[in-house]
Amino acid sequence: MWSILAPSDKSQGAVGHAGPRRAADTARTTAPPGAAMTTTEDRPATTTVRGACPHDCPDTCAMLVTVEDGRATAVRGDPEHPFTRGALCVKVNDYVDRVYSPKRVLHPLRRTGPKGSGEFTRVSWDEALDEIAGRFRESIERHGAETVMPVSYLGTEGVLNGLNVGDPFFNRLGATVTERTYCDSGACTAYTMTIGATAGVDPESLVHSRYIVVWACNVVSTNLHLWPVIAEAQRRGAKVVVIDPVRHQTAARADWHIPIRPGSDGALALALAHVIIGEGLTDEAYVRDHTVGFEEFAERVRQYTPEWAEGETGIPAEDIRTLAREYATSQPSMIRIGVAVERHAGGGQTVRTIACLPALVGAWRRVGGGLLQLPLWAFPVNWGALMHPELITPGTRVVNQYLLGQALTGELGLDPPVTALVVYNSNPLVVCPEQDKVAAGLAREDLFTVVSDQFLTDTARYADLVLPATTQLEQLDVMFSWGHLYVSLNTPAVAPLGEAVPNTELFRRLAARMGFTEPCFSRTDEEMVAEAFDWSAPQMAGITVESLRRTGWARLNLPSRDEYAPHAEGGFPTPSGKTELRSSLAEQAGNFVVPLFRQGSTEHQPGGTVDPLPHHVASREPADQRHPLYLISPKSHAYLNSSAGDMPAQQRVQGEQTVLLHPRDAAERGLADGQDVRVCNDRGSFVARLRVTDAVVSGVAVCPMGTWRRNSRAQATVNAVTPPGFADLGNAPTFSDTRVQVEPA
Repeated sequence: MWSILAPSDKSQGAVGHAGPRRAADTARTTAPPGAAMTTTEDRPATTTVRGACPHDCPDTCAMLVTVEDGRATAVRGDPEHPFTRGALCVKVNDYVDRVYSPKRVLHPLRRTGPKGSGEFTRVSWDEALDEIAGRFRESIERHGAETVMPVSYLGTEGVLNGLNVGDPFFNRLGATVTERTYCDSGACTAYTMTIGATAGVDPESLVHSRYIVVWACNVVSTNLHLWPVIAEAQRRGAKVVVIDPVRHQTAARADWHIPIRPGSDGALALALAHVIIGEGLTDEAYVRDHTVGFEEFAERVRQYTPEWAEGETGIPAEDIRTLAREYATSQPSMIRIGVAVERHAGGGQTVRTIACLPALVGAWRRVGGGLLQLPLWAFPVNWGALMHPELITPGTRVVNQYLLGQALTGELGLDPPVTALVVYNSNPLVVCPEQDKVAAGLAREDLFTVVSDQFLTDTARYADLVLPATTQLEQLDVMFSWGHLYVSLNTPAVAPLGEAVPNTELFRRLAARMGFTEPCFSRTDEEMVAEAFDWSAPQMAGITVESLRRTGWARLNLPSRDEYAPHAEGGFPTPSGKTELRSSLAEQAGNFVVPLFRQGSTEHQPGGTVDPLPHHVASREPADQRHPLYLISPKSHAYLNSSAGDMPAQQRVQGEQTVLLHPRDAAERGLADGQDVRVCNDRGSFVARLRVTDAVVSGVAVCPMGTWRRNSRAQATVNAVTPPGFADLGNAPTFSDTRVQVEPA
């Protein structure tokens, strides 16, 4: 999120120079009198400060920050942390360069040129806050409070400054409630329906697995610190199988790569269940004692033969049989699913089916067996204290951020229309589908847009006001993880540069300007840390704020990786206490969005119940003669969504926007490796450099996401062509249901 005016352009005063901070700007970001938290002013000339990576990544690395005379000079992974193991990835190993980048936004900015031009002038915090409050009141008086819409996601993953930091303010304001279901909402819904909100396994316990299926996840690029665990299991004799349309870095290191057509994962999972049941490979005792609905499930999957699945997936029927037999008989077996597995029309039912497989074969019985999705369920995060859903005005409308382009251009028919937009922790012009519509909406002169960020992102260039946000080295936060079982405390290593403030302070200031007096708007950061978790929960035994100040991180109070098999005797947190092959939640509640993705309570979707048994859901966007290729947009190796997309070191590693094609597909179109190509459909197009490689399944185009629009060849990136439709469960996105043509640029 970056790029702005040159730092030498003093007439704008936008970036690059860290001026003195006013006391009023930092009053709530340092420890109050008498607090035990060490402030940056208390430290010796050279010291090491414990922190944690802020990225939306399963690894949540423990960082050690070297500080010399008040300036951070290096970051490195904590070698004592059992998961980080002293290593940071390419996205953050130069994080100091991010903090001191000449492109940083260090002061509030007001737009002076056309929207999108990136032309701003410096203003004071008081001027910015007064303008925001005035424009909010004016819009609310004319249209009602729902005319204000927040847009946010996980630009930082901290409990304090992350996903839910602005919810209390917007709930109290009466603004439109926004769903944030970009990632894992469908998988979490399906997982909850099947085995409940359970951590399931300790990722470190994979060293004990005998058979590991990595499904729709490039571990080496997006879950780097899990790979040494998998590699250790491999050295001990485990077989590692990767199911993915691309032979990426992880697939290349596996024992068996199974290429699959995008969006057909559910068909494969159903066929695996067909073989396991049909050939008598189930663990009969585990199925009898710890599942419900087996007979109905067995009847359902009877129709999903390997031969049928071969037609859907492109995987030979005999390979499907071999995979099923090996998975069932090599115990303990483990499946690690990635986010991509949900990103098509049938993503929810895909995860429903996959979540049934470990119970069928009794994989849960032993350490190293089961299903690895999101260990975050083990963390007793105090979501209510973060969101304050009780402040929501009953009946307030809900809009999914995935439909931002339609919301801003009027296609959703919102009444009142969105006339005030606040963006933080997100760069929607890069990460939302229908990119052209998002840009058109942001360009509206009647839309008042405020963006809080560390850099002038593609989105921020359209803002009326840009507010300076701190980096992780400048703010206090506490972290859970969705990839391991360690809680971390991020202690600020340096004082905030310029006039940058944490998100917590931003919303304290906005609440004060709007006259909100509820206690949640005057909490200090330290008080918020104290409310972040249920510290009395059994899994937090022995962990306190004080202990984290000393150690920086601690493992949840759970059995060790060599002992953790929580469902060896069932005990699933479902209504039945068992793996629900027939889901009672689906039958009773239908589709719903879990609390993590909406304000504090399970929200049911219209349409009544859904089929309680897993089933096949076909793509809503089948290939045709005009758009014959599947397009997938996996995570980049060097970017985290759009984060670091404008940083020099990461750009050098990632390279320019590229699309991958199989040699057969390139030859059919007369395309050559290295030439510029246009990727297009009826929603839009983008230009990329072609790479011809047999690492991609024929019929599939691959373009990693994260490139910034203004750094692309035609001011467009992969989300110019992705669809706005939702998957079958949890309002999950359908990025992989994209069909395109590739032609010479």
